[in-house]
Amino acid sequence: MIATLAAITLYLGLPQRLLIAPRYVLPALELILLVPLIAINPRRLTRQTRAFRVLSLLLVAIIATGNLVALGILIHELVYAGVNDGRSLLLAALQVWLTNVIVFGLAYWELDRGGPVSRTQESRGALPLADFRFPQDENDDAVEEVADGASGTSDWVPTLVDYLYVSLTNSTAFSPTDTMPLSTRAKIMMSIQSVSALLTSLLVIARAVSVLH
Repeated sequence: MIATLAAITLYLGLPQRLLIAPRYVLPALELILLVPLIAINPRRLTRQTRAFRVLSLLLVAIIATGNLVALGILIHELVYAGVNDGRSLLLAALQVWLTNVIVFGLAYWELDRGGPVSRTQESRGALPLADFRFPQDENDDAVEEVADGASGTSDWVPTLVDYLYVSLTNSTAFSPTDTMPLSTRAKIMMSIQSVSALLTSLLVIARAVSVLH
């Protein structure tokens, strides 16, 4: 909920020219989708219905689409509109980049091994194939103080913070770091995120700094 509200807040702060609809349309839709998700699991994620799964994935897809469109418009403004306000451009680029980190972190969290409810409520043998391989999945034979926290010995499962970290490192290094994508969809999503982060960092931010100078 906090991550979703942060993404909504960042979207609301974007300049109007980067939005594809009136400012409050997408945030209102996202909040409407968030309410039943909270109602189904008000405190902890322990229940998962088909409707819950569809709504949660739809929410992430809407946030991601709005942010990627904002990035596309931002690049178009740079190339064709000759933007001269470097400060607002730099701020908008930062908002798009941060939203990118949040929304892809949410997407990885929602999709890996059937979602957060499945990962915590079902046995490992009943879970779908993993989309990501975390360091904890390989630490069973490490030194004791490391092996004790491995997934095979402590039943460790990744949380939202772990997926946000994967998203952050993918947006800064433009490639996987300590966590490797395994499935095709994970590789495609990480590729899209890397390219969008690269465009934001190299093109938008560089242009904004040059305007400031």
